[in-house]
Amino acid sequence: MLSLEDNEVLCRVGPGTLMGNLLRRYWMPALLSSELPSQECPPVRVRLLGEDLVAFRDTEGRPGLFPTACPHRGASVFFGRNEENGLRCVYHGWKFDVTGACVDMPSEPAESNFKNKVRIGAYPTVEKGGIVWTYMGPKETMTGFRDFIGDNLRTDEYRANKMISECNWVQGLEGNLDTAHISFLHRNLADFVVEADETDRPGYPTDQTTTAIRGRDQAPKLEVQDTWYGYRYAGLRKTPNGHIHARVTDFIMPFMTYIATVPVGGDSLSMMVPIDDDHFFRMSFATKHATKIPGLNDTYSASATGVRDGQPRGGPPPSPFPERQSRANDYYLDRESQRNVSYTGIRGIPQQDMAVTESMGEIYLRTQEHLGQTDAAVIRMRRMLLKAAKDLANGIEPPAIDPSLPYTSIRSAEKILAPGEDWRVLGTEADPLLQQVEVKA
Repeated sequence: MLSLEDNEVLCRVGPGTLMGNLLRRYWMPALLSSELPSQECPPVRVRLLGEDLVAFRDTEGRPGLFPTACPHRGASVFFGRNEENGLRCVYHGWKFDVTGACVDMPSEPAESNFKNKVRIGAYPTVEKGGIVWTYMGPKETMTGFRDFIGDNLRTDEYRANKMISECNWVQGLEGNLDTAHISFLHRNLADFVVEADETDRPGYPTDQTTTAIRGRDQAPKLEVQDTWYGYRYAGLRKTPNGHIHARVTDFIMPFMTYIATVPVGGDSLSMMVPIDDDHFFRMSFATKHATKIPGLNDTYSASATGVRDGQPRGGPPPSPFPERQSRANDYYLDRESQRNVSYTGIRGIPQQDMAVTESMGEIYLRTQEHLGQTDAAVIRMRRMLLKAAKDLANGIEPPAIDPSLPYTSIRSAEKILAPGEDWRVLGTEADPLLQQVEVKA
């Protein structure tokens, strides 16, 4: 459990808070590129880290991100005119370019140079991976953009999506770092009696075998390895044939995860991005090509275009419901389905996650929890974030902000281990499979 003080530090993200100061030192996802679909499209409201902002795309296609208040008299620039490479406040016609410079001030005399002295507090942006990113920290400490894609993907291979969740961001992040819950929350009842197939042996299992493993061994052993970007951890489960199955997940400071995949890669980077203290958005985007096992069929591949084994992935299933599944409608919990079909009776993996994390309340009070051995990864994440936030207050720079670090090399992995095989090698440059794949790519 956490003290009340640490719980507050962990969860509060507004300007001037310890955690808010830390998060502002990292480049943040602000919105999807698709939310600004074209040049001079209508501006959109954005709320991030407790700040109300306005985003727009100018005549040349560049994204801009401003505070809502015009620096003249405080009117919202959301109502502004997006025209001729700037956003013009409709109150008095002042216009600002994407850098925040005032480029026109028609309400002042033509001979006045006042516009050269006024700026709107624009945040710098970078657009990549189908996402508009921003830096909200002090200008003097801004680092280059952390690039998780590099030149790996073409524009038509990008896949980005987001879902709003109505609770604190840490609750969502804890769910992503909890390998034990997948033996329960996301199971169909039939999964508990599925038999492993012939791939229950050292190597890469089919979905059928991994389903059997998760259904049978519901109390994985956790091992955690600290890294330069955060940590990796393995959920180790016994297979029906007595082997050890490793499910390796990455935590990347401050709110990113690569969830384990077969065989290696983790092509979708998942992020829990704070809107404010009580809301966050779950965002993910493609960062890698498919990784295929040479000599085996394509059912072992994870496609960066969003399809695996012929089925779309990376987002919620098409909804049969008349409104968004939410706390207000109990996520359309179906008790009959819960008795006969699924463990929860709630349709959709993201919706199942949201049901449990939002049910904890807007900000869960961790002074009342009782943690077990399978919470080791959650505990490690909390300690890292708290230490980094408190260190920053004492003048110590945050970890993993250097843009030259090899962010594109981070991978998750999943495999049935051979005797003596170390899970820590999986998905790294020392992984024989990865070397073979990269040589043949």
